[in-house]
Amino acid sequence: MLTEIPIIFILLGLAAYTVLAGADFGAGFWTLVAGGGQESRAATRDHARHAMGPVWEANHVWLIFVLVICWTAYPVAFGSIASTLAVPLFVAAVGIILRGAAYVLRPQLQDARAVESVFALSSILTPFALGTVVGAIASGRVPVGNAKGDLVTSWLNPTPLMIGTLAVATSAYLAAVYLAADAVRFGERALERDFRTRALWAGVATGALALAGLLVVRVDAPSLWAGFMRGAGLVMVIVSGAAGLATLVLVRGRRYGPARLSAALAVAAIVAGWGVAQRPVLLPGLTIEQAAAGRATLMAVIVSVAIGAVVLIPSLVLLFGLFLRGHLDAAPEPRGHAPAARPTSGAKRIRPVAAFAAVSFLVGVGFTFFGDHGWSFTVGVAGLVACAGATFFLAVTLPRG
Repeated sequence: MLTEIPIIFILLGLAAYTVLAGADFGAGFWTLVAGGGQESRAATRDHARHAMGPVWEANHVWLIFVLVICWTAYPVAFGSIASTLAVPLFVAAVGIILRGAAYVLRPQLQDARAVESVFALSSILTPFALGTVVGAIASGRVPVGNAKGDLVTSWLNPTPLMIGTLAVATSAYLAAVYLAADAVRFGERALERDFRTRALWAGVATGALALAGLLVVRVDAPSLWAGFMRGAGLVMVIVSGAAGLATLVLVRGRRYGPARLSAALAVAAIVAGWGVAQRPVLLPGLTIEQAAAGRATLMAVIVSVAIGAVVLIPSLVLLFGLFLRGHLDAAPEPRGHAPAARPTSGAKRIRPVAAFAAVSFLVGVGFTFFGDHGWSFTVGVAGLVACAGATFFLAVTLPRG
């Protein structure tokens, strides 16, 4: 069981990256296909870029997390994957770099058509390349050993190409759902109608592509197909299909809040289904147990992830909470009269939390840096963690200025 815990971490990281970064890649897709709606192309592109603003870079934390866990906990498998699939991994890395550079440069240029094109195309190229990596691993085309597989044919095959295409379609689908919800939050009714229509069509197209993909897997990767058709793998396929249908119904009814969750569930279920369908094989002839590092290394990975989660998870919750609550949006201009005084009940509720945060900070700093015993360091760290939690709560609940 110990040898499989890092795999669970990897699947969780892949699901988070697929859902969160996938939606950002999909927003880039819609900057390329921005016409055909009630709003102008410029308004559509501005809306997509604005939605990515606070979170586009943070999402790559999950990709780094997956890579670090894989090379630490399963070094032989990581070396085999990285060497055989060096081409699509290199393409994905170039796409991420070009996409980030184009996103940063875009506001600085008056004529940004070339930068817009680079941003949009790299937003399609990156998920496609990463999808082919997943497809190559899932279809058993990565042999064990340094560069033992073919650098071209290992990922240019039916299953990798299908999963790469599905990754692009899924990204566009997620982004359309999320952008429709953001348009409602901003009061942009025309953009909401545009992205609602795009979400419905993208959902239908993605579902049809997923069904076609299962047929490709049946022919091209029979062992993976068998895993999807039994036990937990079949359950995940059913959950994904049901969540996808629920998302279409919710989007049609303009219930975008639940639609965000069901769309994410549909994608995450497929990632989980891949993991259980392939278990216990990691690469051809190599099981998870055989690929795992030593017990001490696995324990260090598990403890490190647990400690890192204390910082990472609240930080991401804070970031997304601030963004979705509108705290990171520009404050509206006053309309000719002074704003009404805020009620004091909120301040009364916040004061004890603020006092707790201050006391926790003082205790944490004092015991961590000036204590002479092991127990004092433990108390200090606990105080700093408590201060961080209280600060996160204050940042999310404080009213907008």
